[in-house]
Amino acid sequence: MLRRIGGLLGAVLLLSLLGGCTRNTPRPDTAGTSVYVAARVRTLDPGRPVVEALAVRDGKVLATGTRDEVLAAAGPGARIVDLGSATIVPGLTDSHGHLSSLGQWEATVTLLGATTKEEALARVANAPSTSYQGEWLVGQGWDQNDWPEKTFPTRQDLDAKHPRTPVYLTRIDGHAAWVNSEALRRANITRATQDPNGGRILRDANGEPTGILVDNAIGLIHAVLPPLTEAERTAQLTAALHRAARVGLTGVHDAGMDLATFQLLQRLDKEGKLPLRVYAMADGQAPERAEFLRMGPYQGERLTLRAVKLVLDGALGSRGAALHQDYSDEPGHRGLLLLTPEEYEKRVTDFMRAGFQVCTHAIGDRANTLVLDTLARAMQATSTQAGRHRVEHAQIMGLDDITRLGRIGLIASVQPTHATSDMPWAEARVGPERIRGAYAWQRLKSSGAVLALGSDFPVERPDVLAGLYAARTRQDARGTPEGGWYADQRLSGQEALEGFTVGAAYASFAEARRGRLQPGMDADFVALSVDPVDAPVSELPGAQVHLTVVGGDEVHRATP
Repeated sequence: MLRRIGGLLGAVLLLSLLGGCTRNTPRPDTAGTSVYVAARVRTLDPGRPVVEALAVRDGKVLATGTRDEVLAAAGPGARIVDLGSATIVPGLTDSHGHLSSLGQWEATVTLLGATTKEEALARVANAPSTSYQGEWLVGQGWDQNDWPEKTFPTRQDLDAKHPRTPVYLTRIDGHAAWVNSEALRRANITRATQDPNGGRILRDANGEPTGILVDNAIGLIHAVLPPLTEAERTAQLTAALHRAARVGLTGVHDAGMDLATFQLLQRLDKEGKLPLRVYAMADGQAPERAEFLRMGPYQGERLTLRAVKLVLDGALGSRGAALHQDYSDEPGHRGLLLLTPEEYEKRVTDFMRAGFQVCTHAIGDRANTLVLDTLARAMQATSTQAGRHRVEHAQIMGLDDITRLGRIGLIASVQPTHATSDMPWAEARVGPERIRGAYAWQRLKSSGAVLALGSDFPVERPDVLAGLYAARTRQDARGTPEGGWYADQRLSGQEALEGFTVGAAYASFAEARRGRLQPGMDADFVALSVDPVDAPVSELPGAQVHLTVVGGDEVHRATP
């Protein structure tokens, strides 16, 4: 009970700190016209790609050009904001993130970056009070691939410090969970429990559950995990939104939103408290998908619901990605399909007919083939060939399927930092032949597919500068490997910037309003300490976000 009270107090305190940032609050920067001057303004307008200044009025771009041209267009009395040596770029959008999960990461114990199992266990032992949901200790971010032994941990590791408190820790990709014996007991998971369809309960030599649950087996824990309170949910979501603004995001495509989160965002948007533009994908895996179908698409001020997210397979790191042939490092295992082909096709068709864009998580080559086969049939049956349906991740693909993805008009929603996080072990999973179709951004572009870039936060950091760096280098922050991992698939600085702007806008049907800085378009832009296109790429990891502007509102300004 004390832990629950502590969590509530933290939630209330966080709400009080963040509640003041609303669009309804009068601000000096929203009155009249503002002129922003910088060393360069990258408009992505083919007619005037680089200018000195832009003017903003009533939430729209009024003019771009030289300082004198823009001041003349703005008229007398315009507010002038001189950003010095900064570079202004169109609003940056993460095309694949998870706001509610990011909020949870902000509040609960994180194991991200723990380089040993012992370090992870020490963090769990010292978890903050906000890590508790009811009596359950919750955390996330562990990755056994970062540990010397590279093997999955066990329930006994957690039992030593937490014999009576149920512990639930999700892997960095969200496709596996590490739990202790008490959590297994409360979920009634025993040696007699069968693996659910699309899930695995890992077992020891005696058939006993080890404490690792993969993909749909995690649902056995969710069934008994106490839900968040309304105050906790609001505090976590608000923290996630403001974290996104601080790292330079003006928009997020939320990949799989539950109904409670959507309803909370609706309220925040109507109250003028939504600092970013959120393009929501309804959670097509959840039982409440029927309610989303009944509701249909929704358009608010900064909140849009027009898409559905379906998850077809697991992740490569936990060997849940569905492959045509065995894993190279686990003979006899080919991953998991989380939906049967028949159920997947039914859901795809139902949502297409209801007017939704279908976005499908597909990591393994078998899952990607199934997505392409199914979407091609369903688009024909529902006459939604122009529906801009998306493959989320498009991570391990056969070369013929890459060509087919572009030919049938699908969008490739890919995450550059996945390649640089996975490169130490990805080829061991799939071998030297299949890796040629993995994280293959230039091959996808050559197929004619639009690339929409994102991070998959909190699986990766929501730091868009890290994404721009990974896209251009295919290297880690230390600059390894030399020359980049499969460097022929790198993106140029211009291509990377377009993926977080123009590509993201197209993927959300917003290219007429956002993605470029042109007169009449939404005044969404970001001021960075470096030019993401022409500056030495080594400067990107340490760059700063000076200013984030959404619809003319300054939602983040760095302190001097």
